[in-house]
Amino acid sequence: MQEEMLRASIASPTPPVIPETRIEALDVVRGFALFGIFLMNIEFFNRSISGIGEGMPLGLTGIDWLASWFIAYFVQGKFWTIFSLLFGMGFAVMLTRAERAGRPFLAPYLRRILGLAVFGAAHFIFLWAGDILFSYAVGAGALLILLYGTWKPILLTVLVLVLFGLVTGLDPVYGIAGALGFVALISLYVRDEKHITVRGHSLPRLSLLFGVLGVVALVAATVFWLLPDGPKEPRLPLSLFAVILLVLSVLSAIFKDPPAARELRLGATIYTVSFVIMTFFGAVQYLTPEEPVTPVGSPATAAQSKDKTEAEKAAQKKAEQKKAEQATRLVTRQENIAKEVRILSSGSYLEAVEMRARRFPDKMAGDAGFATVLVAMFLLGSWFVRSGVMENTRAHLPLFRKLAVYGLPIGVGLGLMGSLVAVSRVAGDSHDGFQFARGLSMLGNLPASLGYVGLVVLMLHSQSVFSRIRVLAPAGRMALTNYLLQSVLCSVYFYGYGLGQWGMGRATQVVFVVAVFAVQIALSHWWLARYRFGPMEWLWRAFTYRTTPAMRR
Repeated sequence: MQEEMLRASIASPTPPVIPETRIEALDVVRGFALFGIFLMNIEFFNRSISGIGEGMPLGLTGIDWLASWFIAYFVQGKFWTIFSLLFGMGFAVMLTRAERAGRPFLAPYLRRILGLAVFGAAHFIFLWAGDILFSYAVGAGALLILLYGTWKPILLTVLVLVLFGLVTGLDPVYGIAGALGFVALISLYVRDEKHITVRGHSLPRLSLLFGVLGVVALVAATVFWLLPDGPKEPRLPLSLFAVILLVLSVLSAIFKDPPAARELRLGATIYTVSFVIMTFFGAVQYLTPEEPVTPVGSPATAAQSKDKTEAEKAAQKKAEQKKAEQATRLVTRQENIAKEVRILSSGSYLEAVEMRARRFPDKMAGDAGFATVLVAMFLLGSWFVRSGVMENTRAHLPLFRKLAVYGLPIGVGLGLMGSLVAVSRVAGDSHDGFQFARGLSMLGNLPASLGYVGLVVLMLHSQSVFSRIRVLAPAGRMALTNYLLQSVLCSVYFYGYGLGQWGMGRATQVVFVVAVFAVQIALSHWWLARYRFGPMEWLWRAFTYRTTPAMRR
């Protein structure tokens, strides 16, 4: 069955008929998400990109602090998550319509991904280093591997990447290999129907694999805990890893069926487990006091050396080396931030392009790891369409009401709980609690984003003034054009090679976003009254289907 689907999906390059009806809710939610993305992104046209994930800028006061706090806990992280859901929904819409019409899917979608990757790479290098389009292209590739990939080529690719990493010494290659192996592993839950019988019990192969790995990790963790002179670092990670694997073994066996629910369950599990792990280690780091490091060779060390074992001396030396490496990384990072600020605030365009081009390989490697989270969101978005929820939102209003009522308080509330611990990272302080706070916030992004989607759909179907939120639909239909246009405007307005307005206050940034986005809404209405697609959407569609779509209405 899978082979027949694969053959059918690449059979013919016939383009689809341009649909005259669209899923309005998707366009409205996309327009809403575009506004939130702009509110979040504009900060990093006035601040080093390295500050992404570092929390609120230090030194803010008054209305600037309030604007930064509001965006940090009601916007940041929530809207790229919504966009990721929408990307998965778009994937499912394209797949569903191709299946219904008997059109090919895989070959056009691969070209769609390639086109997005080109847009993203150009956006990153020539406009702004905060691009997410390339990340989505990598995530979409991972999604196709999960749904259509075959084991032999995947394993061969992983092996080649590992060998290449050993030969070249490039550590990022191992991250790419690990991400690819992870995607291949979780594909067993979605696609593998084979079971193995153990003592009269039939288990899915993935469940058995998780169970075996969990037991091995548990035994290893127990050994490390029992050895008095054994290394301490692996104890907690192995223990947590063992528990998670054993829990996943049980859950994947119990909730394997029905197949229609697998995308929903797998997506929610990947996202939740990823950030539960992050939150756990952040909490451990925050609550565990830092051990004082006495430099080797100091009088205190000499006085105690007679009473120390060789293992203790080695641990002392290792701790000292770790501290020195952290200090070196901090200095290097501060130098990179200072260089970036200088180039963007007062340097030339060629300097900015060269800097971003040099950083692009690091982005590609980082996106391989980020793809595991994006795949989770894409699967969730795909389920919303494949289940019929987004195609008939009116019939599912009770579901959207629950998402809004429960998702927003839980999701935003987790971030606000974290803000009681820390709102910013303290440079060089690994025990400042920010990792714990950020883990809580990231954990809350999923329910919050679902809550926002639920709220927008409820507004769209209301009989009150809130239904006018549909004014966002044209901006959502031209999301790619508007997203890139925002970067063009901001780079020209804020960077030194443009108008040089770098350093705009946080509250003023909000006013700037509202004004620009209002103009974008008006322009989107004007444009789509005359043309079928936005300019970049037309170009993307032409490349995807290798045709020249009619532009004018």
